[in-house]
Amino acid sequence: MFNYLKKNVSLGEKLRKAREKAGYTQERLARDLDVSTQTVYKIEKSKHNPSFKLVKDIAKLLKISLDSL
Repeated sequence: MFNYLKKNVSLGEKLRKAREKAGYTQERLARDLDVSTQTVYKIEKSKHNPSFKLVKDIAKLLKISLDSL
C-alpha cells in the first residue's frame, strides 16, 4: 500500500484496527470504558466524535500511543 494513502485513514478506522489487534470486541471495549456498544460502533464508523479523554482512555486500554492515532 502507498504510504500517502495511510494518512487518509480515519480515527475510527485506526481505533477499530487497534481494537481488533488487541483482541477486544466492541462489547468488551465498551464495558471496560463504561460506554455503550453503540458508542464504540459510532466512533469506529466516524459517526461520533469522541472526547479527548475517551480517546486517551481507549489508547491506554489498547496499549497504543496517542501519536499512532
